[in-house]
Amino acid sequence: MKKTGWKQLALGILGALLCKISIMGCYPFVPAYFAAVYLEESGRWLLSVGMLTGMVAFLPITVIAKYAMSLLVIGIAVRLSEWVDKRCYAYVAAIAASGGTLALSVFGGIFDFRNQVTMVAAVCEALFIFGFVILAAKGVHLFLEEEEQPAQLDQVKEGYQEQRLLNYAKSFEGLSRTFLSMKRHSEMQPEDMGQIQQEIVGRICSGCDTCAVCWAPADQTMYGVFGKLARSLLQKGEADEETKRELAAHCRYAGHVEREASVAFEQARANKAWYNRLLENREVIAQQLDAMAFIMEDCASETKLLDAQEKRKLSEIRYRAKECGITIEEIHLFQKNDGHIQVHLRAHSKWGNCVAVKELTKAVAHSLDLHMKPHKDSRTFVGKETVEVIYEEEPAFHAVHGVARLTKDGSAVSGDNFSFLEKEDGELVLSLSDGMGFGEGACRESELVVDLLERFIEAGFTKDTAIKMLNSAMVIYGEDESYSTVDISSVNLYTGETSFYKIGASATFIRHKNGSVECLLSTSLPAGVSFEVEIEQAKKQLSDGDFLVMITDGVLEYLNTEKPEETLEGIISEIKTNHPGLLAKKILDQVMLYTGGEVRDDMTVLAAAIWEN
Repeated sequence: MKKTGWKQLALGILGALLCKISIMGCYPFVPAYFAAVYLEESGRWLLSVGMLTGMVAFLPITVIAKYAMSLLVIGIAVRLSEWVDKRCYAYVAAIAASGGTLALSVFGGIFDFRNQVTMVAAVCEALFIFGFVILAAKGVHLFLEEEEQPAQLDQVKEGYQEQRLLNYAKSFEGLSRTFLSMKRHSEMQPEDMGQIQQEIVGRICSGCDTCAVCWAPADQTMYGVFGKLARSLLQKGEADEETKRELAAHCRYAGHVEREASVAFEQARANKAWYNRLLENREVIAQQLDAMAFIMEDCASETKLLDAQEKRKLSEIRYRAKECGITIEEIHLFQKNDGHIQVHLRAHSKWGNCVAVKELTKAVAHSLDLHMKPHKDSRTFVGKETVEVIYEEEPAFHAVHGVARLTKDGSAVSGDNFSFLEKEDGELVLSLSDGMGFGEGACRESELVVDLLERFIEAGFTKDTAIKMLNSAMVIYGEDESYSTVDISSVNLYTGETSFYKIGASATFIRHKNGSVECLLSTSLPAGVSFEVEIEQAKKQLSDGDFLVMITDGVLEYLNTEKPEETLEGIISEIKTNHPGLLAKKILDQVMLYTGGEVRDDMTVLAAAIWEN
């Protein structure tokens, strides 16, 4: 017999034994215990057999009819509730048990004229039954629930896979360090000079009768002359007159040596350029290897399974879901790296009807004593088919955002592109890119930037890594003089901490709830200019009611004031609205007053506000 079967049998035997207990001439455990256990669907017939056997064995014949009728009322009430509402809460069974027993006690003369209980005893019995059902129902559920013991083999396998991921990550990190250790040199190194000298001596001087004399170790004249020739070629690209005269005074093949040295230096420069280009490509590979190593380490230690430590909470979730008419097939509780709780569960409707997911959300949140929310792609209803729902802790803040745009006069499309990405882990990422120039070409460049950024960030890459990989892709993909700015604001909706990443981007403004405005500036070059990208970063703490305003350079360029940033700060502080979309539109309306109604460049304003939940 399965473990659950033994438990059901034990509950039936216990019910029979409880029939012996009498209090003030009443047997309150009979209806109370029956109602608490009958709420569980499994083993109802064992319970009924056990209770009836106990009643026949231990109850006086005169009260058997009363309590048998009480059990019948409880059974009908529970089944009727399950049929009508597709669920049965514990309080429904408690009311049926206490109310039915009280009514039968009051009208007990129908069954026994001689042994009627007093009104006080009947009321006390009803109160006891109600309280017992409410308290015991959850205990019975916890007792019957099967404990999920993970197999030892699965634990070993998971540990082995985690270690393999970490080993892979270390290997990629090692390869990355190897590639990055190969330094680039823009100038000629001493070893390069020596190699060029050896080539010239081998080509020209080795066939000359005076080679041994000119390059004698004791005579440093030719060494000094050749050094002057090398410096002249490095600085000017050709030998100066003084060096030519000095070389001619010591060598009869001076013209030939000068030409060969020029050719050798040009070849050395070309080789150096190709070598540095190769190292740049290796740096791109190193960045990608670093990103892969980070992802692997993150996957290896992403979450901590809490099922073993939080069995009671998981059982309570099952119990509350059951009361809502939902059967949970599988449930797991995780703690993520940031310390927040995540719940994965698979469930279906117990009666085949549709139950709103918000009912399940209430059960999960109440059991964990946390504010929880399902993922955005979760279904709205739980039906007879099994659905999977993932819950995350609800952040302390929620964000509202808006945008306003103007396209350059005479242009069909805007060269600016943007995105609002709200991740399930409580992070809001605002991205804005301004393509070089205007029109379709600029639009394609900025669209590529925003698209790649979203892909990298959704895949789990850090912002720094995403920007570096994006910049590498832009350098490889981009045509001549095809660059784009990168402006990212990442808001942690749990804490309000906001990180800013800028590459050639325009200013970002923060309007605080008290009306003050803060400006963040950038001086770096756009993405796609060089493999070496300079990322300007800053961190700020946002609070309830604060606004973020991100703009492209077209908004500031044509304000026609000495300090356009200060002018825009004043514009933002004077606009009185709590609607981000309206704020962005009013900013552009005010800017147009300064430009005389002309739109000389694409203009985009992103605005976002955070509010406490």
